[in-house]
Amino acid sequence: MFPPPSTIGILGGGQLGRMLALEARRAGHRIAIFTDEPYGCPAGQFADHEINAPYDDSTALTRFLQQVDVVTAEFENIPADCLEAVEAFKPLRPGFQALVTTQHREREKNFLRDQGITCAPFRVVDDLKGLEAAVAELGRPCVIKTAAFGYDGKGQAKVTADTDLAEAWSGFAGARAVVEQWIPFVCEVSVVGARGLRGETAVHGCVENQHTHHILDVTISPARVGPQVMKQALDLWEAVAAGLNYVGTMAVEMFVTADGKVIVNEIAPRPHNSGHYTIDACRTNQFQQQFRAVCGMPLGDASQHTPAVMVNLLGDIWPSPLKHPDWSPVLNHPRAKLHLYGKREARPRRKMGHFTVLGDTIDQALEDALRIRAALGIGV
Repeated sequence: MFPPPSTIGILGGGQLGRMLALEARRAGHRIAIFTDEPYGCPAGQFADHEINAPYDDSTALTRFLQQVDVVTAEFENIPADCLEAVEAFKPLRPGFQALVTTQHREREKNFLRDQGITCAPFRVVDDLKGLEAAVAELGRPCVIKTAAFGYDGKGQAKVTADTDLAEAWSGFAGARAVVEQWIPFVCEVSVVGARGLRGETAVHGCVENQHTHHILDVTISPARVGPQVMKQALDLWEAVAAGLNYVGTMAVEMFVTADGKVIVNEIAPRPHNSGHYTIDACRTNQFQQQFRAVCGMPLGDASQHTPAVMVNLLGDIWPSPLKHPDWSPVLNHPRAKLHLYGKREARPRRKMGHFTVLGDTIDQALEDALRIRAALGIGV
């Protein structure tokens, strides 16, 4: 166990590391950041130590490891060589195997299939001939996804009845890709929870997600789904966590089909955008659970005390890269909470922050959140 004031090392310098640092420091931990971002990154703004270097800089990594007691990652796309070097020197939670499995779609899909966990039928391809065979077997529509380092819809292409496969493959040539059968879902849900060193779990529940341009737009918690869908989603999360021998906070994104079946889409081995509502609406939020699990401490009560809706704030609504919007629509609402990530410059589709609205009912929270969203010009 690594109780306060032990030092938690975080690989990565983005907003997830920032929110983890805020919660861990409030509990008395010290924080060290290792990132390839420039100095003053979102996580580094709340760190005791910030080391800025490429992930393959062994000298800088050694300096980082000498300052920490335990290490976690705030995003999964850390090079495998770096993860392996960290785990050889200090406890890494989640571990190397969980991270390298979930950072790579081919390995992730093979893991799900081998564990008997429901996911979309898929094929792995590395050339146009393989793509043609995969599409013939899976049918149209289907989706091509890069095998490695994809997120928020990056590295994806939908294949429809009119798609020219040679043209579609031109964006993937030279790389392995996963081709997935298209799932005609009625809604998207996710489950965020934590698993401790001894296999104990604390799960926040099932939330409903709405995406725009493949980026999460609105999260509604709890999800407006029936108890059978809720149970399937929670059971799938438990199966993924156990199969990975996971330690830490993890999200599993899923599709719900018209006949009420739940299918795993992707695994995020870290706190997740769809779990940000937990900061304001749960007794123990996803970042508090992350440092508890990583440090080997007992998990907290993950239950939700208030219905909530979270809305992402992307750089699209900034008047200019360095000028903030007028936050009055959020600040004037007595049960709305504004969270900004400290990023220096706004860019289109860049996650700059979020706001959460609490309500006596989910319908009230959603109505108020959508009104604020419109007032800020989101989706206009």
